[in-house]
Amino acid sequence: MKRFGLFIGGKWVFPSSGKYFPSLNPATEKPIARFASGSEHDVKHAIDVAEAALPKWKNVPAPKRGQILLKFAGLLRQDKESLAKLVSTEMGKVLPEARGDVQEAIDIAEYMAGEGRRLFGHTTPSELQNKFAMTIRVPLGVCSLITPWNFPLAIPAWKTMPALVCGNTVVFKPSSDTPMCAARFVELLAKAGVPKGVVNMVTGPGEQIGKELVSNPKVRGVSFTGNKQTGEWIVKNAGIKKVGLELGGKNAIIILDDADLGLALKGVVWGAFGTAGQRCTAASRVIVSQEVQKEFEKMLVKKTSSLRLGPGTNPSTDVGPLINKKAVEKVHYYTELGLSEGAKLLTGGKPGKGKGFFYEPTIFSEVSPKMRIAREEIFGPSLSIISASGVEEAIKIANSIEYGLSSSIYTRDISNAFRAIEGIEAGITYVNSSTIGAEVHLPFGGVKGTGNGAREAGIEGINEFSETKTVYIDFSGKLQRAQIDTD
Repeated sequence: MKRFGLFIGGKWVFPSSGKYFPSLNPATEKPIARFASGSEHDVKHAIDVAEAALPKWKNVPAPKRGQILLKFAGLLRQDKESLAKLVSTEMGKVLPEARGDVQEAIDIAEYMAGEGRRLFGHTTPSELQNKFAMTIRVPLGVCSLITPWNFPLAIPAWKTMPALVCGNTVVFKPSSDTPMCAARFVELLAKAGVPKGVVNMVTGPGEQIGKELVSNPKVRGVSFTGNKQTGEWIVKNAGIKKVGLELGGKNAIIILDDADLGLALKGVVWGAFGTAGQRCTAASRVIVSQEVQKEFEKMLVKKTSSLRLGPGTNPSTDVGPLINKKAVEKVHYYTELGLSEGAKLLTGGKPGKGKGFFYEPTIFSEVSPKMRIAREEIFGPSLSIISASGVEEAIKIANSIEYGLSSSIYTRDISNAFRAIEGIEAGITYVNSSTIGAEVHLPFGGVKGTGNGAREAGIEGINEFSETKTVYIDFSGKLQRAQIDTD
């Protein structure tokens, strides 16, 4: 079986621990390869290497940094199908979604390559004569990027591309469930021309290497996508540095009585059961008007019952496996919890049979907004249906949880659409579409327990990985004091 070390200084090196762990195919439970289990010592080494590479890299003109990103996008495009098969094999999502994962990485690489020609600051008039005022963007320094397994190419690209084009160097820690995708990611970056030491990758358990990645004083920026508890720990341990957090969601689709139910059905099935519900933007709640609830439930159960479980690499599969055994156990725990809370199970509710980490798409009705299945992130193919009397009650229910990432409303009434846009507490709101599908030139992120105000992608991705520096050029030939010498 192939064995991978740590990628530090542009080469694969042995872990100081001498230990390795397997990456499993979640559809078969068979190992794919073995990966280095890094230690605190390895992380310190990677950070030191990234720090040493920083002066030369940040002095590369931003357009030239962008050219490297553009070459990386071309390599991804060239290997798109093989990369998609790797994503499907190691993570489990069906092939069309895996291709989308790769495409998202291509898109963000191309977009951020263009930012190398912009990295806009601002010019503004000074209040004094013969004085020029402007802002410029400067890199943070060494950045720790900690990514999850559910988008094993797209999310690393969302973080790495803006970090690099801004002139930062990187220590990248991928999920231990998808290290093969991460290994291929850094190999392609090196092939594209990213200099040695600019991107480094350390694999291994977060409990062992996470603290050093977060608290090391040489690290000036931390970007993390994962669960809320870990995000809270990062905030407490990072010290004074820039921290960006994306911490999940409990997203709602509102379906009003004037909605196109056929369109809403497609959105709910895709939002709830695409990627087997393993997306921070997954639709885990449907808030439906009482007038159409029964009709919609019948449509939804009929469609959901026809979905086929199987390996993501199988073209006939509709819903792939969960990522690991713990995920299956967690989803089933919430199924049993929902039943004990008094919710009505309409379909699903059981783990798959035989090998693989499968779970049947599960739908609960008669769910109260106060039930835990309606409030806590399950991160699997589990959907709660909640009834509402109208748009105002639906918005109130949508806002009754601690998260605020994505949201959706299906309605033909433009006034109801704008009430939802203004009233829902979320970073993203869709009208007549599902809760997922981010475009890379627009900001992505949430409010409340979903994050700390950071946004990824678009111009906000540049803001996350750079600092604003204010510059004054006084060519008056005399001392001028703002707010004092203004008369």
